Amino acid sequence: MNTRDRARNALWGLFAGDALAMPVHWYYSLKNIARDFDGGVRYYEAPRHPHPEAFMVGMSYTPDVQTASHLGRPYDILHDHARFYDASYSPLEINLGERESEHGNAVAAEDQRYHYHHGLGAGDNTLAAHLVRVLMRSVVAHHGYDQDAFLNEFVEHMTTPGRNRDPYSEIYVRHWFENWTRGMPAYAAADYQRRVWSIGSHGGLIRPLVLSLLYGSDYQAAGFAIEHHNLTHRSENNISALSVLIPLFRALVSGADPWTTVAEFARQVRVPQVTGEELYKQYRDHGGPGGIPRDEMWRFHTELHDEGFEVAELNEETEERDVVRAVFATACYPEHGLPLMLSIAHRHGFDPEAALLANANAGGDNVHRGMVLGMLVGAAQEVPDALRTGLTDHTEIEAEIEAFLDYVSTG
Repeated sequence: MNTRDRARNALWGLFAGDALAMPVHWYYSLKNIARDFDGGVRYYEAPRHPHPEAFMVGMSYTPDVQTASHLGRPYDILHDHARFYDASYSPLEINLGERESEHGNAVAAEDQRYHYHHGLGAGDNTLAAHLVRVLMRSVVAHHGYDQDAFLNEFVEHMTTPGRNRDPYSEIYVRHWFENWTRGMPAYAAADYQRRVWSIGSHGGLIRPLVLSLLYGSDYQAAGFAIEHHNLTHRSENNISALSVLIPLFRALVSGADPWTTVAEFARQVRVPQVTGEELYKQYRDHGGPGGIPRDEMWRFHTELHDEGFEVAELNEETEERDVVRAVFATACYPEHGLPLMLSIAHRHGFDPEAALLANANAGGDNVHRGMVLGMLVGAAQEVPDALRTGLTDHTEIEAEIEAFLDYVSTG
């Protein structure tokens, strides 16, 4: 493959990784995945109802409606999905009377545990992947990256009824719009990981990696990619992950050997001192992550081992079933997710289909983790045609990818 082929496959890997993982997004129990999907996901599937562990119902969204109206800023990003949220302009009508044992968060009665992506079908992409499409279209339309243009198109996508079919809006999206409706400028509306832990999530890694394809050097690519990250996320952990992922991804797109390159960059990663199983125990003991004291949460997320991550050594010594959840948490945090995705890619020989199915069936935040993993393995090996054509919007996606790569090729 030449550079354009590898970049093309990386982008197809992103959309495939998203859609494969979507039906089992936020399943923490591997037994639940096996039960609901006959042993595990094997291809594109529709989400099941009920989602056994869903705590989406009752997530909050509290824009400042009065200030937004005065400023002429649209505030409704939920539209037909408002019933799933406790919003300042739309009360939640579903009772949260139980707690789910895997993550400790409050949940609805089982028959009201709607899937995070309720209403999507097999091969559909989630909001995060559609925002990648917003970015690619913006670059093409404006003959380059313009952060103000992207932010305008981000707002338009979220506030136009019928544009977003996915009920699940990540916390960074909701907090961005809450800050923006209070009068903050668009370029400064991102929330901070130190204030809201889940701002430091895999969702902040995806678009910056795509954007990094535009630039000729790692030096400049890192600057623009990280500044793009800062438009919607303010996270030390995300930027640490991007400091490894950006040059790793660009090396793979340039044709570097994946085995030696991934092992080399993995040694720059520092893994958490708190294992996945220990972190989940803290969640359960505190009635969900929101019950953990702020200083403890900061320690859990930022206390790392001093030595570099030896991915080949881990995979030789530990079975995959013992890595997922036990060694690395499958939640949304990149300090666990980055070494986990490198382990999955390496263990499955950088084979896109095998690696992305393994990621999907690992559960947790597999959707956003899978988009990043899809870019890495897609840059290393060709994404099978069945994974491309099985995507619902594959014709439109193909046209957008090629138009974006046409611009990339101009330098």
